[in-house]
Amino acid sequence: MKYLIVGLGNIGDEYRDTRHNIGFMVLDALAKASNIVFKDGRYGATATLSLKGRQLLLLKPSTYMNLSGNAVRYWMQQEKIPLENVLIVVDDLALPFGSLRLKGKGSDAGHNGLKHIAATLGTQNYARLRFGIGNDFPKGAQIDFVLGAFGEEDRQKLPERLEMAGEIVKSFCLAGLNITMNQYNNK
Repeated sequence: MKYLIVGLGNIGDEYRDTRHNIGFMVLDALAKASNIVFKDGRYGATATLSLKGRQLLLLKPSTYMNLSGNAVRYWMQQEKIPLENVLIVVDDLALPFGSLRLKGKGSDAGHNGLKHIAATLGTQNYARLRFGIGNDFPKGAQIDFVLGAFGEEDRQKLPERLEMAGEIVKSFCLAGLNITMNQYNNK
């Protein structure tokens, strides 16, 4: 069975360690822990992780956030991966830093990456792992916050939260959406 795991983010050094790139960070941590490397390809960098008879195609789109749907659609078609085997890893302002929530569907909540994926696929019924980045910013400073680097306290907690996100990704592929939500959504 094949799965497409998409970590949302923006390419380029200026975005590398920003909150908006948490999707890239989750996939990078998963790849590092699994001793696999990304290679540049069409619409993004990919790496393949074999996990107990399942193939996980990890994708970091090179389309920039607001065109993420193009990369998702291309790789779904290219690898013949059904929608129920797609998981999008995304930053979420509505959750406290480090909170992880797996959902089987939902709105884009104003997130341009999710908005484009829904528009491109014609549905909001795809799984997403929401990684909380907090919302500790003054009124009108949302863009600077999202495109800013994590503070020192959050940076210290980041490795453990990235590892937990990787465990959720693996559980999604091995145990399925519902079991994984029940096991991890309150941790």
